[in-house]
Amino acid sequence: MSLPAHTRVVIIGGGIVGCSLAYHLTRRGWRDVLLLERKRLTSGTTWHAAGLVRGMLHTANLTRMAKYTLDLYRRLEAETGQATGLKQNGSISIATNPARWEELKRTASFASAVDVEHEVIDAKRVSQIWPMLNVDDVLGAIWYPNDGQTNPTDTCMALAKGARQGGATIRENVAVTGIVVENGRAVGVRTSEGEVRAEAVVNCAGMWGREVGRMAGVNVPLHAAEHFYCVTEPMPGAVPTLPVLRDMDGQAYMKEDAGKLLIGAFELKAKPWGMDGIPADFEFGELPEDLDHFQPILEKAMRRVPALERVGIRKFFNGPEGFTPDQRYLLGEAPDLDRFYVACGFNSIGIQSAGGAGKVLADWIVDGAPPFDLWDVDLRRMMPHQGGAGYLRARVSEALGLLYAMHWPHRQFATARDARRSPLHGRLAENGAVFGEVAGFERANWYAKPGQARAYVYAYGRQNWFGNAAAECKAVRERAGLIDQSSFAKFRLEGADAEAVLQRLSANDIGGTVGRVVYTQWLNQRGGIEADLTVTKLGEGRFLVVTAAATAVRERTWLRRNIPAEARVTVTDVTDAYATIGLHGPKAREVLAAASGADLSNAHHPYATMREIAIGDAKVMASRISYVGELGWELYVPAVQAVAVFDRLLAGGAAPVGMHAMDCLRIEKAYRHWGHDITDEDTPLQAGLGFAVAWDKPGGFIGREALLRQKSEGLDRRLVQFLIQDSEPVAYGNEPIWRDGALVGRNSSAAYGHTLGGCVALGYVAQPKGADAAFILDAKYEIEIAKRRYPARASLRPLWDPTGARMKV
Repeated sequence: MSLPAHTRVVIIGGGIVGCSLAYHLTRRGWRDVLLLERKRLTSGTTWHAAGLVRGMLHTANLTRMAKYTLDLYRRLEAETGQATGLKQNGSISIATNPARWEELKRTASFASAVDVEHEVIDAKRVSQIWPMLNVDDVLGAIWYPNDGQTNPTDTCMALAKGARQGGATIRENVAVTGIVVENGRAVGVRTSEGEVRAEAVVNCAGMWGREVGRMAGVNVPLHAAEHFYCVTEPMPGAVPTLPVLRDMDGQAYMKEDAGKLLIGAFELKAKPWGMDGIPADFEFGELPEDLDHFQPILEKAMRRVPALERVGIRKFFNGPEGFTPDQRYLLGEAPDLDRFYVACGFNSIGIQSAGGAGKVLADWIVDGAPPFDLWDVDLRRMMPHQGGAGYLRARVSEALGLLYAMHWPHRQFATARDARRSPLHGRLAENGAVFGEVAGFERANWYAKPGQARAYVYAYGRQNWFGNAAAECKAVRERAGLIDQSSFAKFRLEGADAEAVLQRLSANDIGGTVGRVVYTQWLNQRGGIEADLTVTKLGEGRFLVVTAAATAVRERTWLRRNIPAEARVTVTDVTDAYATIGLHGPKAREVLAAASGADLSNAHHPYATMREIAIGDAKVMASRISYVGELGWELYVPAVQAVAVFDRLLAGGAAPVGMHAMDCLRIEKAYRHWGHDITDEDTPLQAGLGFAVAWDKPGGFIGREALLRQKSEGLDRRLVQFLIQDSEPVAYGNEPIWRDGALVGRNSSAAYGHTLGGCVALGYVAQPKGADAAFILDAKYEIEIAKRRYPARASLRPLWDPTGARMKV
């Protein structure tokens, strides 16, 4: 049968994700769906997956999709007539040291916040559920009764059958050789059997995803790595009802497999594979055994399950799987190519993610926008350098192992570093900077004292930089601090229509006098916050947009897709052209005045304005604005002159301050962080940002109608600031919020407030009947950390400087 000349959508790849997408598109009413598989269905990675499924992943929205996947697999056999092999025997995650036990208890608290059934159990209960287990060193465990396992091939075939029943066409042994691109849009594919035109193309090619992306000029950073497991001979105790076991300290998981035990490994240093390309004939392929590599994991498994010493190994298996640089999969529309979508790089959780990923991507394709916040996995988080072979080779070897390593707060990758450096990098290092990475940028997270090791000592409590950050916060609150903010993304918009375009995009009014700095959000049609940024009017028809480093690709894409084709405007990324130096604190004015000689009084340089000043030989755009809640300026300095300016300010008495301190300071002021406190699901009204909405500006703005409806109907949740009353515990986000003994939400972000003397959190409090101020404030609150609740003070106004007087002095 020949391929059709035209179809509504082409899906490239016949693994479980591609079949799930085809299934869900037909459930949305699309019948003209074509799935192409280069060999046979499941023949890449799906066929050899372990098939573990669980109802919870590490973020709320990934959990949302995982729960959907479980629900789908429960009903799939009855719906399609194809068995899936689903068994919900539950799963156990054990802890054998205090740090892991703390992690698991924090995970259990998060499970409460996202409504996942679980139980904290002791070693005795573990041995009852898993009788073969040696529990001598087990401190405790978390029991998830609804988790389990499925047969990957059967489940994939059920999805494929359901897709065919819905009208989809699935063709095996058809290789895609190219993507047809016209006018910035994917319009079809070239194949071994001819060209097919389409309205949308989807890359579900698994470990081939990077290469398929390159056919279209799209960056898809993933690479295959070897993944190991072994299967024993039949053994007593490996009964069909045995739950899945995760021994993360042993870097292993175990499950029953037809009366045998399957032992899978997440070794700390993995082996990248296929760097020179995957063989064209690779199908149901296995890689050579490497017993030396697997042996340490097997030895730990034998200590955990002594019966393994008395049973033989039937099969050592080594097969490739696709992994990404940050351990999260890649989903969504490509930033630089319209109607080209990606769903791949599932990091060994493809089976348990496939149902939800297929569902939300189908909704995205049909509706033109994601159904809810998918930033965790959005392809737009990836930077161009992350698609390089050398980068991926180094990073993948680390990323796989970190899946079962300790999931420390603020943990930094050790590999593939120094991809992007600020012009001030050398100066920061000379002053003791300990660097972290965001979007490839090396940023000073904290400054070590003389003689102090420049390295993290991770913990769930107060990490080794706690005192350093406290001192840096004190410098900002009492004197003046210098923060290298050069990683912030910066775009110049210029042209006769630049102001009109930005007014339509921005909820606030960005017009007015030259030099005006405006804090605003860009909204979607639902009123959700797509971007959180500042816009500065540099001149007539000239604007500077500043946003976060991590969202640079996202914001650039939103701009491109929302500028009318006929608009007279150009967009230039000037991120690397300017260093950005934050100078903040009550003495910031005198430090900057001494360095520049400029009149920086309120009369000449009021809050929320930018003016050009000279610091030495450098012409500097000085923007009087602050993300830490103090008098301060963000200084935009030509990159080649940044060191000289930094040196003058440092000599004037300002202290170097890192990003950890900045986070502590901003949360005391209740400043929101996009991606945590505000997302494309949250509106300015829910987030307490109604002051940044210009309701009646001429021409309106995207999302205005949705906000008006919400304003009229009332709010079902509000963002609230909390101060934990006990000064000892440390929260990091995702902790449950209890109101008068009832669960009402979870923290969106948290950090220690060194000025306020305790941990500060932001989180949404839900009340479907109306989350007004009286409901929010007339109650007693607790924040749950590691299954223990701590009293907390709630506020709808910033706990630090609620009137903003310190910034405007």
